[in-house]
Amino acid sequence: MRGPTPFRFRRTAGAVFGLLVALAAPPLSAEPSPGAYLAARAALAAHDFPAARPLLAEALAADPAHPVLLEGSVVAALAEGDLDAAVEAARRLGEGGTRSHAAHLARLTRLARDGEWRRVLAALEAGRGVGALSGGLVRGWAWLGLGDEEAALSAFDELAAQDGLAAFGLTHKALALAALGDWAGAEAILTLPPGEGMQPSRRGLVALAQIMAEQGRPADGAAILSEGGGRGLDPALLDLRDRLAAGEAVSFDVARNPAEGFAEALYTVGAALGQGDPLSALLYARAALAIRPDHADAALLAARSLEALGQPALARAAFALVPPDDPAFLSAEIGRAESLRREGSGEAAAEILLALSRSHPGRADVQATLGDTLRTLGRHAEAEAAYDRALALYDAASPVRWFVLYTRAIARQAQDDWEGAEADLRAALALEPDQPQLLNHLGYSLVERGEKLDEALAMIERAVEAEPQNGAIVDSLGWAFFKLGRFEEAVEQLERAAALEPTDPVINDHLGDAYWKVGREREARFQWRRALSFGPEPEEAARIRLKLEGGLKAVGAGEAPAEEGREPAPVVGEGPNG
Repeated sequence: MRGPTPFRFRRTAGAVFGLLVALAAPPLSAEPSPGAYLAARAALAAHDFPAARPLLAEALAADPAHPVLLEGSVVAALAEGDLDAAVEAARRLGEGGTRSHAAHLARLTRLARDGEWRRVLAALEAGRGVGALSGGLVRGWAWLGLGDEEAALSAFDELAAQDGLAAFGLTHKALALAALGDWAGAEAILTLPPGEGMQPSRRGLVALAQIMAEQGRPADGAAILSEGGGRGLDPALLDLRDRLAAGEAVSFDVARNPAEGFAEALYTVGAALGQGDPLSALLYARAALAIRPDHADAALLAARSLEALGQPALARAAFALVPPDDPAFLSAEIGRAESLRREGSGEAAAEILLALSRSHPGRADVQATLGDTLRTLGRHAEAEAAYDRALALYDAASPVRWFVLYTRAIARQAQDDWEGAEADLRAALALEPDQPQLLNHLGYSLVERGEKLDEALAMIERAVEAEPQNGAIVDSLGWAFFKLGRFEEAVEQLERAAALEPTDPVINDHLGDAYWKVGREREARFQWRRALSFGPEPEEAARIRLKLEGGLKAVGAGEAPAEEGREPAPVVGEGPNG
């Protein structure tokens, strides 16, 4: 299911990390410790929070009231989940009269954690809030904390009346009614159609299923998960659906009291910000966890935000916050393994996934992710076996089945099983006939093999039409023309590809070959030298050096050999686990 669009809140959240702009400016006061200041600025700009914190402390020892350093301390502490340190820096920042969204977020979070609801409301009234959405949500939960149900529900209604915020206000009003035991009232709101302001969200779907179970209708809850989540249910949703379908007792736990509701409000804002603003999403996720450490979705949000900020080690620590007995543990472990794989620790990732495949043999996503990891390690036969298991487990109509067929095809190609690879690619295209990476891969492979050339060229042209700015696909079209002997057309397309991907060694190499074939030998040598400068694979580099010495004839009868072509890479980020 697709959650609310975050763009409406980008301006509000942007103020949270405005410190990076401030840190780029000269110091605001005479700076007795410029080395520490500059090092802290660099660490914060790189989102290296563990490195930034001692440097900030060192710089503050020389200038204790420096507002930029103090705000940086708030952000760095909160980003690491150290709420008390963030609040202390926020207190010192406030004493100097500086207003900061990050500081307000830290102080409001601790007040809520400690049940200081009147002080939460007082801070909001004094303008120490964190934006319209956050303020509206936490105000409602603070009133509920004081026992004023009417004021709480009115606060959510006021938020729902604001342009673009209806779904947020309505969802939290429903959660508040559920926390009060009004199951029917909560369900009535959560089942409102989009035309009346309600939009489905993952957490809202969980709440609705649990509320149905609380009313003695677990089967309805299971059905709503299957219908609302489609076939892409994550492990936690699958676990909940299966428990409901089995008739197990399931209780409402999304927001059972005002403190949990407050944490849910913070998570809601962080999730809405999502990838568009990962630093703010991280701060809201950490704030939610400070109130409710068992909020698995907040831990996953923190981990994914840290990954987006380029902090894989911190991300893995956040994934590890999800305990083994939580249904979200599977997602967390898959995330941890993928983080290791992206960082180059493929063997460690494989060990995690192999353990998961033994403990969860019926999970298709585990098998598919294991296959991806084994394939990147060059263990193609093992990868193929993992993909076999995944495909046997996925429903025939699963929206990710095409991707697993695609990746199994790549593993089969690596084992010189072209018959099996082609069968997989055509089966994937039967499911996704317009998928440009599939069209490109099959078309390019056929061109390289000299088979079904008219069909292959048509496939690549369709791929280029779908993604005209994709340099790798445009390169495929140019290389297809080259292999067909249409060299002038090859030059035209390969020049386009080189403009789109100017530092790609394969594209520059291909362009050099095409220039050579049309008699532009000086330009060909220039392109081959460029290709060498961009770090091609060792075997490719050796062939390019041969061509620099003797032209295309040096690598085979005036034609570039098939192995000089590019093997199209699998889609990044579009698979079942990407």
